[in-house]
Amino acid sequence: MTPGRRSREHIGGGARPSRRVAVLGGGLAGLSAALRCADDGHEVTLLESRARLGGLAGSFRRRDAHVDTGQHVFLRCCHAYRGLLARLDVTGSTTLQERLDVTVLRPGAAPARLRRDRPPAVLGLLPGAHLARALLRYDPVPWRERLALPRAAAALRRLDPADPAVDAQSFGDWLRRYGQGPAAVAALWDLVGTPTLNARADEASLALAATVFRLGLLGDPDASDIGWARVPLSDLHDTAARRALDDAGVRVRLATRVRHVTRADDGWRITVAGRDGARDALAVDAVVCALPPEAAAAVLPDPVGTQVGDAAEALGASPIVDVHLVLDRPVLPVPFAAGLDTEVQWVFDRSAAHGALPAGAQYLVVSLSAADAYTGLGAAVLVERFRTELTRLLPAAAEARLIDGFVTREPRATFRPAPGSGARRPAARTALPALALAGAWTDTGWPATMEGAVRSGRTAAAVVTRGHDDPRPRYDGPERDGRGRVAA
Repeated sequence: MTPGRRSREHIGGGARPSRRVAVLGGGLAGLSAALRCADDGHEVTLLESRARLGGLAGSFRRRDAHVDTGQHVFLRCCHAYRGLLARLDVTGSTTLQERLDVTVLRPGAAPARLRRDRPPAVLGLLPGAHLARALLRYDPVPWRERLALPRAAAALRRLDPADPAVDAQSFGDWLRRYGQGPAAVAALWDLVGTPTLNARADEASLALAATVFRLGLLGDPDASDIGWARVPLSDLHDTAARRALDDAGVRVRLATRVRHVTRADDGWRITVAGRDGARDALAVDAVVCALPPEAAAAVLPDPVGTQVGDAAEALGASPIVDVHLVLDRPVLPVPFAAGLDTEVQWVFDRSAAHGALPAGAQYLVVSLSAADAYTGLGAAVLVERFRTELTRLLPAAAEARLIDGFVTREPRATFRPAPGSGARRPAARTALPALALAGAWTDTGWPATMEGAVRSGRTAAAVVTRGHDDPRPRYDGPERDGRGRVAA
């Protein structure tokens, strides 16, 4: 039987007719869409302009080192992304904390710590009870603002993130109304929110912030436990993904740029160009467009192309900058830490994933979200600036010698999650038949995260193959991989 055309039994009925599906873009949204379509028995072709898969959650080689395009983490509540890890059979290449534990570094002060408890059963149902002791002991937040935290947390849980009136509000304004001053915003809400939303509280939609904190800190006690890859991201989202796609019968065409998507009498025609410029075309029944919004607007037919272009302009883009430092000795004793009263937002020890580290050296990555202030600065300036900042946070760094330093930038890493951005994000279903949109920028109800990207791909696949029309899926049980296994 032809790969991708396998007959399968489906929930709620027998085998559905196989369709030819083109998935445009090989980031997490495209990978998820392609696997979902193939697992449902459809013939799938995945087109990616790069020579690798993974999109912004990938890696590249620099000399003999592996460099991730961004420092990504996930939470235990990211069920769709963790389901993808299980589907790719790479859960064992990641680490997931047994319980949330974050070291917070401050200049001239002992490190603070945010670590969840296992509250007594009588308190376990109270919102945020698992963090109550940690927050009461969290001295970066003044006592008065600490005592106001339960009221703010309870009010946050009552919000409906799907309410346009909530989306229209600024998270920072809302926090101030509930007694959260500058110290609490910087030491707690922005500490968590800035890297998740890629915006600070004053520039962030209350709806998206509420989603982050309700699901993460105020949901299930273990929801906020942090996970990360122990290997280069390309091992997960490229190498393992190619293997899974091949096993599923998906045809993957790398270094292939989509030029035009046009309607045909019997479906869709995709015009593509290879690295050598040679063009050819694919005839398909359905299309999932998982390209960045600017690229999607350039290739999709109207009215969808114009609508996507308008959405991209209205949403804008928020940058992320990473400063990479290889030091001749270990200076960071934990896998990652957050910074407070410093320009260092988060710093990660990526030594194990480096690939060619000198003996005894440590490879650190300083991750800067909402990084507009840094995009115009040269690499040498940023390396020196953050090398100096680390010496203020980590005494051992003052004696360390810098072996290598460089900078990576993603000027359009995510959309800007500004107040009102929810109304600007397009749904998966479009005005044209059998054409769906995917990507973390679409209307997933989540910020632009790996979880949002995976959810968008699954939703878009359902739209073009099953006719589902739920652009903002809610978590309603464990994610299952293509073999019916519950994700870890």
